[in-house]
Amino acid sequence: MPHILPWLVLSSLSLSASAQKAGSFVQAGSTLVSAMMMFLGNEEMVYILDKTEGNPAQIDGHPAWGSVWNINTHQATTMSVLTNTFCASGMHLPNGSYATFGGNNAISIGSGSSSSPSYDDVYGDYDGRKSIRILNPCTQADLSSQACQWYDNPAVLSMQDLRWYAAAEALGDGTIVLIGGFTWGGYVNRNMPNVDPEYEGGAATPTYEFYPSRGAATVMNFMITTSGLNSYAHTYLMSSGKLLVQANLSTILWDPDQNVETPLPNMPNGVARVYPASGAVAMLPLTPANNYTPTLLFCGGSDMPADYYGDYSWPFYNTWTYPASTDCQRLTPEPRDGSTPAYQQDDAMLVGRTMGQFITLPDGTLLVINGATNGTAGFANQTLYTPSLSQMPFFQSLASGPIGTPAIYNPNAPKGSRWSNAGLASTTIARMYHSTAILLPDASVLIAGSNPNADVELNVPYPTTYTTEIFYPPYFASSVRPQVTGVPQTLSYGGPYFNLTTQPTAVATALPPVATLTTTTSSTSKSGTMARDLDSYTSASRRETYLGRRDLKFGDDANQIWFLNPRCYAVRLELKASVTWRLGGSDDMSLAVAQVDSTRFREPAGTEQAAAWQTRRHSIIAVTDHTAVERRGMFLIHSATV
Repeated sequence: MPHILPWLVLSSLSLSASAQKAGSFVQAGSTLVSAMMMFLGNEEMVYILDKTEGNPAQIDGHPAWGSVWNINTHQATTMSVLTNTFCASGMHLPNGSYATFGGNNAISIGSGSSSSPSYDDVYGDYDGRKSIRILNPCTQADLSSQACQWYDNPAVLSMQDLRWYAAAEALGDGTIVLIGGFTWGGYVNRNMPNVDPEYEGGAATPTYEFYPSRGAATVMNFMITTSGLNSYAHTYLMSSGKLLVQANLSTILWDPDQNVETPLPNMPNGVARVYPASGAVAMLPLTPANNYTPTLLFCGGSDMPADYYGDYSWPFYNTWTYPASTDCQRLTPEPRDGSTPAYQQDDAMLVGRTMGQFITLPDGTLLVINGATNGTAGFANQTLYTPSLSQMPFFQSLASGPIGTPAIYNPNAPKGSRWSNAGLASTTIARMYHSTAILLPDASVLIAGSNPNADVELNVPYPTTYTTEIFYPPYFASSVRPQVTGVPQTLSYGGPYFNLTTQPTAVATALPPVATLTTTTSSTSKSGTMARDLDSYTSASRRETYLGRRDLKFGDDANQIWFLNPRCYAVRLELKASVTWRLGGSDDMSLAVAQVDSTRFREPAGTEQAAAWQTRRHSIIAVTDHTAVERRGMFLIHSATV
């Protein structure tokens, strides 16, 4: 059975993109709904979710809160979503589908109470707090097909617990772990005084669970110790299979199989990074130079005193007057040399930024974009010191000072010179709470959304925003970019190989031969995106380039690499010579690299084999971080110069 290939997106430059100026913003149509969440579905479509609100765009007789935006035409089409997706979490699935988890209860005008406990007959939304929504990305030609619509039916598919502002992270076998959340809307996840940090009288969800389900949800102690500032906890899968989890000022390594927490140092300088402080957070690119060792970068957010955050109702401070942090910290949770993990002070941002988002670019740098210089994410009708909406200077927004100029962080630059905004234009569109940004297949950046208000508001300082922009990073100044031929339309597991060829004219003389893979990105109103940048290795003796990732295993032949569990990749080739990449599958799993047990592959055991792998790691590339992956994610990759 052929499998549609939405995940292989080649970064060849279109004519329209090549005409754009590096460092510039270009408006690119409307999203129809405000882009609180968006993800790249394939080389043609970007999918967008808003919270339930009174958008002018209608579907099925009520306001729409879902749409899909065509990359080629810059036109959007509304999509039907049944439940309220307000601050849901999301993650790509191993088969290329996308899932979102949770949301808020059914609401009506102005986020008011719904007409019934689970449904509102004005906005037409159902309670989304237990929802699991699944979408199979399609192209424009198939959008009307039932198979291309959101599956959203909590009576059939739902979580164990109510979750609003929960974290979602993929594990090595493709399972998604869902962590924490609220049981309904609020500013921060606590009461004051905080006498019940575990359940907050029924308002907090201190548990975790899995999709697909592994049974009842289980209490996670970290969600109790970080009570208050633990919404959208920062989560990253590590080489060991454990998760790095950061919330409030606390950091742990967590074993999701055993529910065992290993404390790591607290975040320095009292800077919170999770919502609503909302710093920008990303994993640095995994490269041969760093031995594919995961290192996290935390930038911005707020060092606002803990009491200022108040409770579920509103802040206990006029947050829009409090400057955002410029502080940046690096953390390597699992150092290869066995040293004790420790935060390391990094270069400060050029300006303090809350609600900034990192985008990992194909050249190995990180773009930070969107956000504000003061305050926090969220909205409210008052604070402790401003008791009415009529006195709020920015209507319901709890932040001020939108930042229009992005900045680029180079992790490989000498310390003291890692940040720059030279040559980067500024946008005039405020991108505040509920703004998003993702990397597109041509390596430009799509920016959308912003609505720091309870409902649609068009005549306030920071209005509901539907206009999209495309930002063109500095590498668009290059006169030559790769053009790739031989891209298949379908791919069957275990099928024949295919060739991807770049032409000799695709020369980037300042760059070594490299193929950078970047996971298809998604973005929510939480800081950062779910992208991971993946580098390659080039053998100096043979001039052969091998794709590199945490999920690689090697055959006895140095030209054979097993590529495990591909999700949705955008591939950008920058090569000095014409190179053919041969990608294919095989049903013959007799390589010494793995032992087959019906559906999963495991690393070989034994001292002799382990020693061989250690040698191979030194001479070719870091071996897999994961010990089990899905059978359907196997691809054999060959490469050779031609």
